[in-house]
Order: sequence, then structure tokens, then C-alpha cells
Amino acid sequence: MRKLIDLKNDEKASGKIGSYIKHESAKRHVTGQAVYVDDKDLPSNTLFAAIGVSTIANGKISSLDLSKVKSSPGVIDIITVEDVPGHTDIGPVFKGDPIMSSVDIAFHGQAIFAVLATSTRLARQAVTHAKLEFSSNKPVLTTDEAHQQQSFVRPLHRMHQETENNLQSQDLHQIESCLDVGGQEHLYLEGQVSVAIPQEEDRMLIYTSSQHPSEVQKLVAEVLDTSINKVTVDMRRMGGGFGGKETQAAQWACIAAIFAFRQKRPVKLRLPRMLDMQVTGKRHPFTNKYAVQFNDAGIIQTSKFEINGDCGHSPDLSDAIVDRAMFHVDNGYHIGNTDVVGHRCKTNKVSHTAFRGFGGPQGMIVAEDMLDKIARHRGLDPLTARIRNLYESKNATNTHYGMPIGQSVLPDLISRLESTSDYWQRRKRIQTYNQTSPIIKKGLALTPVKFGISFTAKHLNQAGALLHVYTDGSMQINHGGTEMGQGLHTKIAQIVANEFGVPIEKVDVTSTRTDKVPNTSPTAASSGTDINGKAAQNACIEIKSRLANLMVDLYHKNKQSENNQQEKLASISAETVKFTDQKVCLEDFEIGFAELVQTAYFERISLSTTGYYRTPKIHYDRETGKGRPFFYFAYGAACSEVLIDTLTGETRVDRVDILHDVGNSINPAIDIGQIEGGFIQGMGWLTTEELLWDKKGKLISNNPATYKIPAIGDTPSIFNVDLYPHANTENTIYNSKAVGEPPLMLAISVWCAIKDAISSLSGYKLDPQLNTPATPEKILKACQSMRASEEYQA
Repeated sequence: MRKLIDLKNDEKASGKIGSYIKHESAKRHVTGQAVYVDDKDLPSNTLFAAIGVSTIANGKISSLDLSKVKSSPGVIDIITVEDVPGHTDIGPVFKGDPIMSSVDIAFHGQAIFAVLATSTRLARQAVTHAKLEFSSNKPVLTTDEAHQQQSFVRPLHRMHQETENNLQSQDLHQIESCLDVGGQEHLYLEGQVSVAIPQEEDRMLIYTSSQHPSEVQKLVAEVLDTSINKVTVDMRRMGGGFGGKETQAAQWACIAAIFAFRQKRPVKLRLPRMLDMQVTGKRHPFTNKYAVQFNDAGIIQTSKFEINGDCGHSPDLSDAIVDRAMFHVDNGYHIGNTDVVGHRCKTNKVSHTAFRGFGGPQGMIVAEDMLDKIARHRGLDPLTARIRNLYESKNATNTHYGMPIGQSVLPDLISRLESTSDYWQRRKRIQTYNQTSPIIKKGLALTPVKFGISFTAKHLNQAGALLHVYTDGSMQINHGGTEMGQGLHTKIAQIVANEFGVPIEKVDVTSTRTDKVPNTSPTAASSGTDINGKAAQNACIEIKSRLANLMVDLYHKNKQSENNQQEKLASISAETVKFTDQKVCLEDFEIGFAELVQTAYFERISLSTTGYYRTPKIHYDRETGKGRPFFYFAYGAACSEVLIDTLTGETRVDRVDILHDVGNSINPAIDIGQIEGGFIQGMGWLTTEELLWDKKGKLISNNPATYKIPAIGDTPSIFNVDLYPHANTENTIYNSKAVGEPPLMLAISVWCAIKDAISSLSGYKLDPQLNTPATPEKILKACQSMRASEEYQA
């Protein structure tokens, strides 16, 4: 309640950094006044599109009869890939993503044709009248099958490390294991939707729910065979994205634009929920194998990892996603002499795509599984094994890909959480409880997070901003980031308000538009505030410099009549001008901010400018597998306590304690909300959200009735979240740290706690094999395996 009270009391905060300021659209969100793409008032002559898709996962189209579709009520137009004026492949990085298929079918649900009608209902009804026949082949649905057929979307990549310390002389223990890590559906509240409105001279205006407006702009231009400057994309807000709208919103905008171009009328395309789930990519499922050698103290000496990402039928962003999984197999631990190889497996599934964490979670969970198994093998508490293997505990300074660890945070952060969560006292109580409770078992785990911040594609680490200051002292800021509920616009407004020393109400953050800030990067990789905040600050600094020079001139004019001032006047410079509390001050001379802006206008000083930022220091050599792909690391740790029923596999998360590193928090209210939300989403990924395909390659967990995300009742009854008080040592915006993705991986503590509860059946001697998500069925199976072991303790 303390945070809520602070937030309420600070509603009119000046925008100073560290203030608890509510989300800029909070009231509109809860009252339904926030306008999303689907809410926009449309021109009266708008038409509506729907998609016809394949019903097989692998094969060819043998016949396509759309005659009954054309004659269906309300139908205006039909297109196939042959009707695309320009490019037909819209792969974001590599080729392989046809806007619609003409012959070959690569996954169940692949778009084949599109229908335009006078209403959404008539368009969707017309689609069902298509006569499609296919010749079908057996689909490839697992990474093992992909390996057997040597089916990959991109070449493998390897990272290798030989440490200075050779293997110790004593005998080493070895563990080999394999972990299947399930994927995850984004299940954003707002589905995929786009509106295309033709303009004068063949220009096109696109409203779309996309994390990457510039990519939508580029691809729409390419499919229409026109130049990029003819297309404008406008994106005010999304009802969630989580990576699912980074690349895969473009296809639907492109189809809407083709229809709009052909008919010279506005076109809207919105996917129904079940179709949305079938035709858009998920978090990549992974099959990860590893072998680790360690000494009697449980300290890792050597390790070897084989990372297998199920990429679906095309590359999409899989090259970088599997890379990031490889970067994060160490989590916060020094893994000794190591070899990491990553395979990009091609399967007959929808092309999997970005999802909060971007492969990092699928790599990081391997480290935590490995540490659990080492601990059980050596009779250690898992937290002890974790602490002993931290980079800092082993005096290691570089990761397995050669990046310096830099700021040392985890030892102190974990130590603090040990204390505040009462880890060791609760461990004793839980062990005592489990000895006297034959059916219900409790588990406890404390796991860390070390997550690299930056796009691993170097060119994406840049951002721009456009700032206008108006003569009444109000201002508009436009930047390349997109708002999907995470509070990016709120933080940008705070940064601008803080720079000028004005209330946040004076700052308006406008829709992300490609005609204001060009060539923008996607809002992803947790970099939204890092890069766009710096770009906005850069624009502010430029305007402040102009105003400060004017202030110096005004100061001189004001002081010229005073005696003995010449020497002092000569020492006055713009660097000493301060912007605070809606005033601009220089020595004892001050003027209202709005008044100074008005004066600047009359003095013909420009009150508009652009800002730009590019992330420094980052580089990576794929040939050597070495470099610095990240600007810095964000850290955190979570302690989770769970309860399981060993006869049914049902689980309950009773308590969670989190201590998370966000550097100097720009807005603790936003950051804590992101931590809470990210944790719950990660908990869903690891416990309830199970993606299932049938043997023919059809997604059968394709609606909220067959795919279970966490509900409010799944929230732990005790949920403590605190921010680690430590500024970022790198020169980020106000020395803050990213907060979007890292908290999701804190939920690995829940999975480890479930394993801890199951392990109690063996007296904590065995670590269970528990693939994710840890559904009741999988937990029950793991409990049965534990009871069948020689170590089982009734």
C-alpha cells in the first residue's frame, strides 16, 4: 500500500527523476477512453479484409477455387500473391516469409489469399467458401526431427572459452542432462490490427498495432512497389506487444495496404483471436543439452552446451534469438572452460519470433537447472552452490563470449535478499514441514538474473527524437519508441520535464510517426527508455543551450547599468544557467520559463530541434564468438515459495520476494509495475502456458479456453518487490537501467522451487527432470519418478 499512497500524493509531481508518477494513459486505460487502432473512427467508405489460410502444415497447393468466395455477399475484391505489385517476401532480416503462399505450404495457418468486403463479418464468411486442395507431406515438428533431416533456417554458431585456470588435479564429477523449454503465446489484449488509408498522389497512411513502425513503413512501400517516403505509419499505443508485434504486425498492414491501393478506399484488417494465435509466432521452444564437470565443492570447471531453438518455418529473428540464448547460458555464473553451440532448427510451424527476453530466458534456465543438479549431487543447498559459482566468487572478470562483467552487483544483492526474505530460516521450516507432510510438499528457491541490455544487432542501437517548445512554455516530444502499456511515454515525458524544470503536464508525448522521426528501431530489447530517453534528452540539451545563451544576453542587459560589474559579467556563461521550478536562473537573475520562451520567439531563436543517440562501446565478432554485445547488465534475484500436491501435481505460489536492479529509477511506480507484471508473465511461461500441436502440425492450444495464462488468483498472496539502490555505472539516461525484460526471468525461481518440493521426496538427493511448462501433469509424472527411485522417502 505504501507505493500506492506515494503515487497518489505525487500526482502533480514536477516530473523530477525518481518521482512516483502514474502512467500517462492510466485514467484512459481504466475508463475505456484510450483509443486503440480498433477504436478509431473510420471513413464511411472503409472496407474490411479477412485472410484465407492453409489447413496442412507441409505440402503444396494442388488446386485453389475462389469462385464462390467472389460471389459471396458483400465481397469487393480478392487477392493472392500474384496480385502483389512489388516484393512478395517480407522477411524482416532474411528471406523466407512470403506475404501469401502461391504453391508451397510451410505451416498450418499460412496465408494463401485475402478477401475484401463491406463488413468484417461478410469478409470472414466469404473466406469459408474457398475450395482448397493440398498434397500433404509429413511435417517436421521437433528439433530432433530437424536434426535428423538437417533442416535449419540459419547456420549454427559457436562460442568457446578456455580459461587461464586449468582443470584441478582432483577427480571431477560430471552431469549430463537435457531440458525441453516450452514456448509461449504473447496473448496481448489487443490483437493484430491495421488500417490503411490511401492519400493523395498514391501516398498511404497506416495505423497499426506495431512495435516497429519504420519496418512496417518499409515493407508496405516494398509490397506496393513505391518509395518509403510515400508511406506514413502512425502508432499511438498498443494493447500489449511483448515482441509479438515487432516483426509480425507487418504482414497484416501490407495486405490492408494492397487492398487500399487497389480500391482507393480505406481498408481495415483485424485478426480474430483464434486465427491470431494460429498465424503468428510464439516464444521459441528450445531443447537444450549440457554436460558439466565440477569439483567436490560444487564449483564448475568445464561445461558444454548444445542449444536447439525451434524456429518454425523461416528465420524471422531466430538468428539473434538463439544467439541471445547462447549469451545467457551462464546467467550469473562463471561456467569454466566451455563450448556453446546453437542450432536454428527449421520446423513446419509458424515462424517463431521475439518474446520478452528474446531467447535469454531459454538460455538462462539451463544454468539454473545445472546448478540445481550440482547441488543435489553434492548434498548442498542450491543457494550455496549458486553463490559459490558466481563470477565474483570465482574472481572471474569475463563472460564466455569475452565481455567484461563490469559492475559487481549480484553478491550484495543476493545477500540482501537472503536476509529480507528470511531464506535460511524458512528453509529449515520447510524441511521440517515436508518431513511430516506425506502428500503436500513445499519448495523454496532463490535464483539470480544477469541480463544483457542492448540489441545484439549493433545497427539497431540508435534512436531519434523531435522536440517542439511552444510560446506558452508547453512542449511536444516525439520519439521512435512505441507505447504498449510499459510506460515508455511517461518516462520520456518525465525526462523532458526534468530537463526543463517544468511540471510533467507541460509535456505532451505524441504518436509515434514515421514522418516525424525516421528510420527508427523497434521498441524491444528493453532499450526503449535507454535509447529514446537519451535522444529526447539530447534534443532538450540543444534547446536549453539556445535558451541559456539568450539568458546570458538578458543578464548582461539587466546588469549593464550596475557599477563594478564588468569583470563579473565577463565570467558569466551559459553553463551556469539553471532550469528549475518553471523558472530559468542565472546568478541572482531569474525569469519565468514561459516568458523566456516567448522572448526567444521574438528574438527569432528556433524552438524546435531533433535529438539523436547511439549506444556506445558495443561490438561482437561472430567469427570468433567474442565481443561486447551488451552495453551493461541488469541484475535481480527472486525468492519463491511454492506448495505442491504430489497426488495431483497442482501447484500454488505462496510467497515471492524480489530485489531488482534498475539503477537510478526514473519512475519507481512504473518500474515496480514492470517487475510485477514481468514476473507473473514468466511464471505463466514456466507453469501453465503450454503450447500444443497435433501430429499434423495444427496448433490446438489456440484460444484462451485451451491456453491458460495466469489469472489474478494466481498472484502470490505475499508479493514483495523492492528496488536495489545502486546507480548504473555506465552513462545511461540518469544512470538508470532497463526494466522491461529482466524481471520475466526472476520467475525461474518458481520453477526451481517446484523442483525443490519434488526433490524433498528423495530427501533432496535427486533433482527431478521437469521440462517446462511445469503443468500439473508434468509435476505428477516427476513425483511418480521420484517415488520409484531408491532414494524415495515416504
